[in-house]
Amino acid sequence: MATARGEFAVLLGEFRRTAVLVPLDGNGDLWSADQNGVRWICVFSDEEALARFAWARGDAGREWAYRTVLGARLLDVMVPLLPGPAGVALDAGSEDGGVLFPPVAGIVPDAVAVDLGGTR
Repeated sequence: MATARGEFAVLLGEFRRTAVLVPLDGNGDLWSADQNGVRWICVFSDEEALARFAWARGDAGREWAYRTVLGARLLDVMVPLLPGPAGVALDAGSEDGGVLFPPVAGIVPDAVAVDLGGTR
């Protein structure tokens, strides 16, 4: 279990230092999705990952506008701007299922972290 936590910490650190692609919705806002009361900002590691996601959604024929945003900016600045609990979903729909950065302490600012596991 400690190894999995350590690997996730390394992944989180790498994500925070990396620029990712954030698709924009029809209003020019960051594209996001709701799941079980949590708003997830959907981001992609590269254009190929975004294209696979678009194809899986049946939206491969349209142009997907996106912004390049540093992972740390998403977690520290953008997540707190959203109403309610929010996190970041990296490479949603990928073969490995992608990675979720949930709205919990240690990932997002404490002011917007929620207690999802009863151990905050």
